Amino acid sequence: MRERILIITAISLALTCNRQNTVASSEIPVEKTQKLTVKTSESDLDTLAKTIHIYVALCDNKYQGIVPVPAKIGNGQDPDNNLYWGCGYGIRTYFKKSAEWKLIRKTRIDSVKLERVIFKHRTKNYYLIADAYNGKYIKQCTIDFLKGCAGSEKDTVQIDNKTLGIKGSAGMLSYIGHDGLMDFEIDETFENTDGKTRKCIILACISKSYFAPLLKQTKAEPIVWTTGLMCPEAYTVHDALSGYVLGESPALMRNRSVQAYAKYHSCGTKGASRLLVSGY
Repeated sequence: MRERILIITAISLALTCNRQNTVASSEIPVEKTQKLTVKTSESDLDTLAKTIHIYVALCDNKYQGIVPVPAKIGNGQDPDNNLYWGCGYGIRTYFKKSAEWKLIRKTRIDSVKLERVIFKHRTKNYYLIADAYNGKYIKQCTIDFLKGCAGSEKDTVQIDNKTLGIKGSAGMLSYIGHDGLMDFEIDETFENTDGKTRKCIILACISKSYFAPLLKQTKAEPIVWTTGLMCPEAYTVHDALSGYVLGESPALMRNRSVQAYAKYHSCGTKGASRLLVSGY
């Protein structure tokens, strides 16, 4: 059964690839590789600016439990051409083209997190931080996401003379990529550490079933996650976040994601509604 799931997933991703174009990323200069120095005190945070943190596990033929997709988009060490990052419907490219968001920083980090991009919403005081994890380290990406949801791992970043909260200091977190919990177990707990409830979006195959036992520990509120096989492209999370920055209810945010997914796939809104759900 698991092999059948992986085969269907790979076919879906391969078909999706045919609709995408990789774009050059030279318009925004990449800052030099660096170890980011940040303040960790929440008292330093800009309380007027809101943040969203997206964790992307790059698609990887070699290190993830998927039937290989085309080699160029399945290299988890090449963010520029990766299905979930540099391709036309990858996080970096899709948000860069969005009329709602402006790319203001692109940074190389290290061998685990290959790249970070920061976007500013054009009309609202929201910042979106997205990290591209080397596909080899999908387990670390999953753990970091869950720690962020639990509030046990917090951090900040300096941008526009502001100290912005990321990881567990963000109000919305998202995981994008292959559902690695199909392939490995995580032998640690993710108990909520600060009593805060963060919202989250998990776009990966059958993410509700696989993530629920761990996510419940974090007390995070799942706004959108999945009941079946899917392709975690950027339009789904993008449109849900369009509702988030407007302060919409979880039901309306989820409906935005349903409409976006149905637009790009032949499943219709009923099929997308069965796939993309909210809550436990």
